[in-house]
Order: sequence, then C-alpha cells, then structure tokens
Amino acid sequence: MKKVIAAFNMTLDGNCDHTAGLPDEEIHQHYTELLNQGSVILYGRTTYNLMEFWRTFLERPSAERSMNDFAIAIDKIPKIVFSHTLKSVDWKSATVADHDLKETILELKQQSGKDILIGSRSLIIQLMKLELIDQYQICIHPVVAGNGLRLFDNISRKTIFKLVDTKIFKGGAVILYYEPK
Repeated sequence: MKKVIAAFNMTLDGNCDHTAGLPDEEIHQHYTELLNQGSVILYGRTTYNLMEFWRTFLERPSAERSMNDFAIAIDKIPKIVFSHTLKSVDWKSATVADHDLKETILELKQQSGKDILIGSRSLIIQLMKLELIDQYQICIHPVVAGNGLRLFDNISRKTIFKLVDTKIFKGGAVILYYEPK
C-alpha cells in the first residue's frame, strides 16, 4: 500500500511561509528526487498557485541547474488541487479534485505504485486530524521569521511521533523524518 508523505519547509520558529526559508542547490536537488519518487502530489489552492511559479523555468531556464531540474520534476508529477473556488486549472499535469480529501486519499492508497505526496499546509492539517499521514518530512531552515503561519495551527489533540531519520544540508537546514506512533 502507498504511503502518504507530508513534506514541508518551515523556519526554526515554525513559520511555513514559502519566502521565509533558504532553499539552495542541495535542497532543490532533494525535493527534485522526492518528486521523482512520488506518484502524485496534493495541493490546496494557495500552494498550487504558488507552485505555478516553477512553470516559468520551463520556458526560461535559470542559470542554476538544480532549479531547472526541480521545475521539470514539479511539472511532470501529477497534481491534484483541492479548492472550493477553482473549477479548472491550466497546468497539463494538474486536475481539480472531484472527491473530498479523505475519499481521494483512501482511493489513492489502494492503487499500486509510488507514494502520495502532500505539499500544502492546509491539507497536512486536515490529513493529520484524519490520521491519514504515514510520514512527515519537515525541513527546518536556520531562520527565525518572527511571524507568519505556523504549520501545526488548529491541532487540538496531542500527537506523538517517532523520529525515523534525519538529513542535514550543508547550508544548515535539516529534514526530520517522523512517523506517528
């Protein structure tokens, strides 16, 4: 059965604003590999709209190869977007969900193939409450943002995790791999 993997970036103080982190070549390479290992990535509308930025690198490549490779990987992986306002999307590899989140996840888990990636804060919170995430890959950047959205806002019950792996990047970021106990 496929695993549901929540992969997300945040600062030392828990801010998950995409502009607060310090992505570098090594981090882009890591996420390119992760995307290549997934069968699908699920986004909420806001994160999906932010990720559309990477489409520009397909038309006008960067001088930094790792960013171009990430753009190719994010373009290639199928995306399912959960939104109450979007009725269609124009990214060829993306579709708007036609079922609710829980039903979609349970259906995807039964299919053979690679793991399911979750790349949106709102979906991570919803799936955490439904106890449908098998692994959390939290990349913590060595920055204190001071304010902003927290990844685990609105969680009302205590959840205990088991640390199963770590990955340290030369730039100071670290990924903590957790599984719920």
